[in-house]
Amino acid sequence: MLEVSSLGCLRGERRLFAGVSFSLRPGGLIWIQGGNGSGKTTLLRTLCGLTHAMAGEVRWSGTPIQLLGEEYRRELTYIGHANGLKEDLSAQENLLVAAHLVGQPVSRAEVAGALQGSGLAGREHLAVKFLSQGQRRRVTLARLRLMPPRTLWLLDEPFNALDTHAVAGMRKIMENHLSQGGMIALTTHQDVAIQAADVQTLRLDA
Repeated sequence: MLEVSSLGCLRGERRLFAGVSFSLRPGGLIWIQGGNGSGKTTLLRTLCGLTHAMAGEVRWSGTPIQLLGEEYRRELTYIGHANGLKEDLSAQENLLVAAHLVGQPVSRAEVAGALQGSGLAGREHLAVKFLSQGQRRRVTLARLRLMPPRTLWLLDEPFNALDTHAVAGMRKIMENHLSQGGMIALTTHQDVAIQAADVQTLRLDA
């Protein structure tokens, strides 16, 4: 279980949010909403340990994530607002590098299957700089198709630049993850109906 208790964060000297508390259990989804600058991305980065909070605590199975270190990071997949791709590498090479960096051994066949499932068949070996913005986003999101799946997904605007077909495919992947006991925290400006055992909404500018 992911537990967030009285969390507060700053940007420079400006307070983004304070007193944020929620818990996320297996099968649970939380929508993080708010206007630009409300701290949505900062909150996700804090949940995965990339940003330190000014107050409060994030716990995984009852233990502060700072004490768990790599043990906690092995349980999560974080996909930021930026795609984080190397433009001179191919889609396949980018996924292989990303998997290697997080200690997730995958084969070229598995990567090819993930890209094909994301609608990129025939483009696996193209340099990313030749792909459209929507195709680049599909490359990044293809990480979610690679095995083994990680329990907690932290997704910042996952539907950005995707067409209707790709959004529907991504929704199915999320619902499958949740049905198998996974957890998702995400930000999005799009209204996408995702079925989950428990759905929460957190508005940071409320």
